[in-house]
Order: sequence, then C-alpha cells, then structure tokens
Amino acid sequence: MVGVPDPQRYVLTFGCPDRTGIIARISGFLADHGGMIVEAAYHTDPDSGWFFTRQVVLAGSLPFDADGLREKFAAVADELSAESSWQVRDTGERPRAVVLVSKAGHCLYDLLGRVASGELDVDIAAVIGNHTSLADITRAHGIPFHHVPFPAEGKAEAFAQVRKLVDEHDPHAVVLARFMQVLPADLCDEWAGRAINIHHSFLPSFIGARPYHQAHVRGVKLIGATCHYVTADLDAGPIIEQDVIRVDHGDSVDDLVRKGRDIEKVTLARGLRWHLEGRVLVHGNRTMVF
Repeated sequence: MVGVPDPQRYVLTFGCPDRTGIIARISGFLADHGGMIVEAAYHTDPDSGWFFTRQVVLAGSLPFDADGLREKFAAVADELSAESSWQVRDTGERPRAVVLVSKAGHCLYDLLGRVASGELDVDIAAVIGNHTSLADITRAHGIPFHHVPFPAEGKAEAFAQVRKLVDEHDPHAVVLARFMQVLPADLCDEWAGRAINIHHSFLPSFIGARPYHQAHVRGVKLIGATCHYVTADLDAGPIIEQDVIRVDHGDSVDDLVRKGRDIEKVTLARGLRWHLEGRVLVHGNRTMVF
C-alpha cells in the first residue's frame, strides 16, 4: 500500500546520453504504474555528455515484481538510449559473494565479522584460497572453504577450477580480499562489474611485495587504500572508494603495515557495500557513486 513503509525496494540504475526530459520520463513512467520513489539521485557529466541516475521505488507500490519492472522499463531504456548495463535490483533478494584469498587475513576477518553482526547484508557463499591459512576461520563461520593450489606451471588449470567454483554460486560480487594472483583477461571480462579488488594506494609508486618498507624509507606522510573493479589493466580498474590515514617519522614499518591493513579492510567493506546496494555506476573507467 502506498505510504506504508515497505522494507522491500527496487533499485533502478542506468546511464544514457543527456538530454531534456529524462527525469520527467522516468518519474512519469513510475507514477503511471503507482510507483513511489523514496530515493533519487542524478548526475550529468559535462565532459562526456552522459546522464546517470539511481532510483529507489517501494516494491509494494507497483503492480508487478522486479522482473515485470525490468520488462516494462526496457522500452523506456531503449527510448533513452540507455547503456546495456542498466539494472533493477530487488532488495528482497539477499546478494551473494564469493571471496578469494591468499595468506593475509585482515580483510576476510573483517568481512566475516561484519556479515556475522548483520552490518553487511550479504551471503558469503564460499571462500577460495590458494593457501590453507584461512580455512579454519572460514569454516568456523559455517562457510565452505576451497583450497586451489597455484603451481608455477599450472596457473591456467588453477584459474579454471576457481572459475568453476565461483560460477556455481552466480555471485553478485567476487571479492579479491588480498588475493595475490592476477586474474587472467578472460576472467576479468566474465566478471566485469562484479570482481572487486583492494590494494594499497602506493601503486604505482611503490610496486612489489614490500610497499610499506619502500614507503618507510621514503618517509611518506599518508598511506591509504583503493577499492576498485578488476580489469585486465592491472590495478587500474574503475575506482569505487579510496581512503587515507596520516603517518609520521615516528612510525615503524610494522606501524605502517598495521595502519595500512586497517584502512584496507574499511575501504573494501565500504566499496563492497556500495556495490551491493547498487550505488556504483560505471561509465568507461570512471564511476559515479550515489
């Protein structure tokens, strides 16, 4: 019933070439079907000439379900020349994620804790690791852990096994929680817009396995983290979220590592939340986060 709080909502997101009347067309379409808009965000990018929007509608105010909304809005999307990536997300469907890990556990521990406490609304369907270091904590949370070794001469076969394990769950997000393997280009394409990575923001200045040691030698004053979508262009995908924390000359390398891990896990959790809530629109290599 219109006007009555309804926990279930439909989140409509899309981008299209900017022109007069887009907002009126969207709101008119929804109003014609009795849809009550409870959130609305818009952005026009003057550089590209594109318009972006995120609309949230009470599910109970419409006479059809999410599939019906997709079917009926398709004509409006075509009329507005919307990008093919436009989406309708049903908040009544709990999103699924698969997490890929190596040995470092700070991001996985953080995600597991947020899910267990109800702070992060997602089902972690499985955790896949190329080491077994994080198997026990994963299983302690009742989540399956799959060990896929990555021998130097057998990485293609290993990634084929990872792909199979991930695709079995058809996840809304594939989270690389300090997974120290580079996804092949075909997986980047298959999981485009779903694979999310976290890395320290020193890249590309401090490349390699010991960036905090390099940063300590250089006397950096800020360290941070970047959460981004994975593309074949290593660590250069569309950015979802970034954050920094100040450090000084009194901090040891261990201090930098500890503070860096803190900012990494918070930034990843934030970026994943926004992705799952349908707040991130990608256009080329840029994002709009509503």
